[in-house]
Amino acid sequence: MERLQTEANVRHGDLDRALTRDELIDGVRDADGLICLLTDQIDGELLDANASLKVVSNYAVGFNNIDVAAATERNVAVTNTPGVLTDCTADMAWALLMASARRVVEGDRLVRSGQWGGWEPLQMLGAEVTGATIGLIGLGRIAKAMAKRALAFDMRVLYWNRTRLSAGEEKTLGVEYRELDEMLGESDFVSIHVALSEQTRHLISTPQLERMKPTATLINTARGAVVDESALVQALRDGTIARAGLDVYEQEPKVEPELLSMPNVVLAPHLGSATVETRTRMGDLAIENCLAACRGERPPNLVNADWQPPHREA
Repeated sequence: MERLQTEANVRHGDLDRALTRDELIDGVRDADGLICLLTDQIDGELLDANASLKVVSNYAVGFNNIDVAAATERNVAVTNTPGVLTDCTADMAWALLMASARRVVEGDRLVRSGQWGGWEPLQMLGAEVTGATIGLIGLGRIAKAMAKRALAFDMRVLYWNRTRLSAGEEKTLGVEYRELDEMLGESDFVSIHVALSEQTRHLISTPQLERMKPTATLINTARGAVVDESALVQALRDGTIARAGLDVYEQEPKVEPELLSMPNVVLAPHLGSATVETRTRMGDLAIENCLAACRGERPPNLVNADWQPPHREA
């Protein structure tokens, strides 16, 4: 914020929370640029509140909260913050995988409850991670970082992606391609790494969950709506799959109530990029994007490639 204030007149919310819809519309009325959160819905109505708005700079890598087509139609640049949160989010996905497999959260609760009676040979047996098979849904930056972590644990790494890599790339990364249903059936752990779109909404629902092993674990650090949450509850309840580790939710911040009481689910409050270092880099990138567009320059992380810098007279 200090850096931004040296180059622009800044208005911002005083509280560490998302702005209400009315606050957001009121705040954007005479602004050149908007730095927004993934919880802010940016649509035609909001964009029409200021015909002079130049840029919407999203403080996130995903941008499903923004109507990119509406922004492009109004020649408003849309930017995001890719790259800087790759390892941080992969670390979180791996933490959920390990915590789920080894029942760390359940164990923590048991010790804190005062009911733990000491070591027992069959107490809280979990799933082996080393040498298991992991399936990656999507193979972007974060999924590739997950593959590196998995290979360090001697895991077999399968992936499904809309565009298959070349044989050379697969060999270099140490991954094997499978069609989605086939991959689900072979994997001990399934980790989701696709952006949310109309094509990926509820990509994982009852038919896909039924393809998974009854001993399998589902990890989601992408977007909540990629998973049909009610179908996931049913699958966990019925033993269709064994466990889940979730950092994102379909109706965030609301969570399917039954998930809250399930011991075989690890729940985190959207912590994927939540380190001081990563959130700082995201902020720097959001500022770079915003100021560049306000100067009439092409931002470094432009989402809508058809955007044209406004004409500036010599």
